[in-house]
Amino acid sequence: MRLQTKLILIICSLLALVIVSLGGIYYYVITNALEEQIGNRALKVAETVAVMPEIRNAFHTADPSAVIQPIAESIRAKTDAEYVVVGNREGIRYSHPLPDRIGKEMVGGDNGPVLEGHSIISRAVGSLGPAIRGKAPVFDNDGSVVGIVSVGFLTEDINDFTDDYQMEVELIALAVLTVGAAGAVLIARGVRRSIHGLEPEEIGSLYTEKQAILESIREGIVAVNRKGIITMANRYALRLLGLPEQSDISGRPVEEVIPNTRLYEVIRSGKAEFDREMLMGDHEVVVNRVPITDWKGQVTGAVSSFRSKSELFRLAEELSQVKRFADALRAQTHEFSNKLYVISGLIQLESYQEAVDLISRESHVHQNLIQFIMREIPDPMIGGPLIGKYNQAQELKLSFEIDRESSFRDIPETADRNLLVTIIGNLVDNAMEAVLARGDLEDRHVKLFLTDLGEDLIIECEDNGVGIPDELGSVIFEKGVSTKKGEHRGIGLALVEHAAGKLGGYITFHKNPAGGTIFTATIPKQQSSADRRRTDGSSAAEAGH
Repeated sequence: MRLQTKLILIICSLLALVIVSLGGIYYYVITNALEEQIGNRALKVAETVAVMPEIRNAFHTADPSAVIQPIAESIRAKTDAEYVVVGNREGIRYSHPLPDRIGKEMVGGDNGPVLEGHSIISRAVGSLGPAIRGKAPVFDNDGSVVGIVSVGFLTEDINDFTDDYQMEVELIALAVLTVGAAGAVLIARGVRRSIHGLEPEEIGSLYTEKQAILESIREGIVAVNRKGIITMANRYALRLLGLPEQSDISGRPVEEVIPNTRLYEVIRSGKAEFDREMLMGDHEVVVNRVPITDWKGQVTGAVSSFRSKSELFRLAEELSQVKRFADALRAQTHEFSNKLYVISGLIQLESYQEAVDLISRESHVHQNLIQFIMREIPDPMIGGPLIGKYNQAQELKLSFEIDRESSFRDIPETADRNLLVTIIGNLVDNAMEAVLARGDLEDRHVKLFLTDLGEDLIIECEDNGVGIPDELGSVIFEKGVSTKKGEHRGIGLALVEHAAGKLGGYITFHKNPAGGTIFTATIPKQQSSADRRRTDGSSAAEAGH
């Protein structure tokens, strides 16, 4: 059964139960009140008749009925009573609506208290049927009870009167039930619309799926309602906020948890904000903020998603690394294909000595480079990419030289090799692009110098390319700033600065006297405790994924 049908049935059933109960109670109260009112009315009439001098004096006449009957019938007609009966102490009637019953004994068996001088209201079966009766004693001048006055209203007449009330109650109850049923339909439709026509089972399934999705997303998610009260936060958000993963921050104002939040502005304006940077605890994060709207388009809250900036840099670094490896392989393949074609041609021309000399020369160059790298830069994570850069330079027809005075053997175990590769790879790539941008050069060269002497690791990359304009000197390391045109530029140097900062170092540059630029990255071998906390915190955040 659908939720809408269940709601209508439940609301209508409850409403019908309440209406029937209230109607029954109302009918019971009205009936009792009416019977009480009629009983009091009968008693008042009986007491009035009992104190009438004509009635009292008639008891001392030879024929009391001749005096009492006309008076009683007149009073009965005026009060709409069923009967007004007057009798003596023995219960012999002196008046009755049916004259043939005059002189006969009164019935009902409730005269005892009246003969003792008490007025009463009773329900008994008289000669005309069940009735509510008011009875009063008739006193003589001495105060003795000489007779009884009984005024009665038939129960049947009272029931006919209350049936009219019952019909009105039933009509009112039916009208209220009809209105209630219409209201139940409207409520059920409103509920169905507010939950987008979903059934409870579907809502439960969606909730379970939502929880699983939120925890699988590699971003922090925090949602707030219109008043800025947190309604939901996933575990990754708690981790970035420096809170225990099992803590529950729902119900807390968002400014208590994220003091510099802009979710209130998003709720007020109803406008989304994308890719905004902010500091959250010890983490630099990139934040997206989107308002939540209902089916009427009204803003009911906002949701914020944020990701560690170091994680984004790590992803960009991985993409750059893949691109470098692909370029290196492509360059190496292309370069050796060309050399194979040359050797093949020399052999076909029977210039065997020239072919042997070419093979020896190329083998000697590569062997010397590999031997040098293996000796002075023994870490394969750093040496491997350098060989790839050499092959890439050969394909691009430019000179890539690793200074023979370089030495990179004393690299601390704590230094992240990936970050060092990011620095070296991006500096060499930028240098090659800067050199290629100058089409007027015949001698296009890039030179790399690495040293681990002293307390710092020094990475120096020199080129004779286009150089850096003075107006970009102060912002060259910012993301999106580049001397080259086109999309997706201004990433490499930003990655270099970020990687150097993660290692506790810094990057500088100055003009090359021969033209171009010299970049120098300085990385301390012994990181400070603050640098280690920053690096460890970033690693922990990444490991949490």
